[in-house]
Amino acid sequence: MKALKVETKVLYLFYPKGEILLISKSELNVILEKILYSIEEGVHVIDTQGKTLLYNDEMATLEEMKTKDVIGSNLLSLFPSLTEESSTLLRVLKTEKPIINKSQTYLNHEGKEITTINSTFPLYYKNEKIGALEIAKNITKIKKLSDQIQQLQDQLIEPGGSTQKKRNQYSFDYLIGKSSEFFRAINIARKASKTSSSVLIYGETGTGKEIFAQSIHNESLRKNKPFIGQNCAAFPENLLEGILFGTKKGSFTGAVDRPGIFEQANGGTILLDEIDSMDQNLQAKLLRVLQENYIRRIGGTKDISIDVRIIATTNQDPKILLEKSLIRKDLYYRLSVLNIIIPPLRDREQDLDLLSDYFIDKFNRKFNKEVWMLSDGVKDIFHSYHWPGNVRELENIIEGAMNLIHQEHVIREEHLSNYIVDYYYNFHGKNDGMKGKDGTENNVTTYSNSKQLDLNKALENYEKHLIVNAMGSNQQNISQAARMLNIKRQTLQYKIKKHKLET
Repeated sequence: MKALKVETKVLYLFYPKGEILLISKSELNVILEKILYSIEEGVHVIDTQGKTLLYNDEMATLEEMKTKDVIGSNLLSLFPSLTEESSTLLRVLKTEKPIINKSQTYLNHEGKEITTINSTFPLYYKNEKIGALEIAKNITKIKKLSDQIQQLQDQLIEPGGSTQKKRNQYSFDYLIGKSSEFFRAINIARKASKTSSSVLIYGETGTGKEIFAQSIHNESLRKNKPFIGQNCAAFPENLLEGILFGTKKGSFTGAVDRPGIFEQANGGTILLDEIDSMDQNLQAKLLRVLQENYIRRIGGTKDISIDVRIIATTNQDPKILLEKSLIRKDLYYRLSVLNIIIPPLRDREQDLDLLSDYFIDKFNRKFNKEVWMLSDGVKDIFHSYHWPGNVRELENIIEGAMNLIHQEHVIREEHLSNYIVDYYYNFHGKNDGMKGKDGTENNVTTYSNSKQLDLNKALENYEKHLIVNAMGSNQQNISQAARMLNIKRQTLQYKIKKHKLET
């Protein structure tokens, strides 16, 4: 949108497609004010002297300040912990160069620490600088969580580099299955444990990617060195960079000398989970580290040599990642020296009974119970189900069933979650009141009468089932559930509200 001409009462606006819109100044002010005070980001505008011209409600909430106290006041008098160098607003005002998605930590007037991610721009009128605009997002809670994770990771590493407590206990013995594709994945993983090359593991959510990664580490020559896992989707780029590469005191307000996980895992293995969630800029920095075998802390000038093996995982098909440019091609080729594809549980039908017996034994020991087997009816349900949550979902289903068993020795349909039984009776031609092979009455009460269920209702019920299952398999994380369902996050939020599935 480009302004052509300004008169006293009317503003003429030119649009790229050629149309002209006439709008009064008062109308424009109302629209801009509505936008300003409706957006979820904080907005702060200063003039060339550093005095605040504009400060929206979201920014006031973020910084726990009162708008009337901020408007007209000098920025440094409001936030004494900031300087002309550490303030993104003042730095942009001085350099006239935009800063995009920059992390900034500072103290408000009460001494409370605030961490934001800012995009800051110089402002001009008739080619003359008139101030600077900042759009800020509050990530204080995320920053605290990041610091807690760093502290926990620090506690796992002794000064000599060995782990104080071996948290990764998985080995190849935990990989249960005999299907050909699963056996092939295990075979590649065992060979990978004999080398130090990078590994890329692809598998849907719940297939056991971390178990594969830990198994490779624990059978490698690095097994006595640290194994550190990091989910790349858990933090925004600025914080994730600090977690990976560490920080140098003074690099930003509140920054301290702290090693990143590359230094902590030196000599060992790093698992980068959901590598495709990493920002492209950070992917480029990671590629440089893999090529040159050294890191540099944020704000530091010293190159630190590292020897770390990378195992990366993704729950999306690598071909799709490359087509959608979610991962850099050069980084993909660097990571996928060895490729492991873990098949989904729906393609491992011959492993279902084996896995079920394994989990029954596991929870017998955990709950001090004596369950022997699945009923024939439950086996039919399990073998007809599509298992979008894979092995993790199977484990959760069996754990839930065994919580409902008291003195019985067999898992029956009434012990299962409703949604998996509903799926079986709704989509496999079963009528209301039909009994399973074990003689028990099915517990479907909502949709079970297929004669009264029209197609739209059936599809709606199935959609609800998939959403509930995806949310359960991802600990109610909407972003991860949306990726599992291959839909946008906003679409999933809409469907959750539509079906009244909020918890």
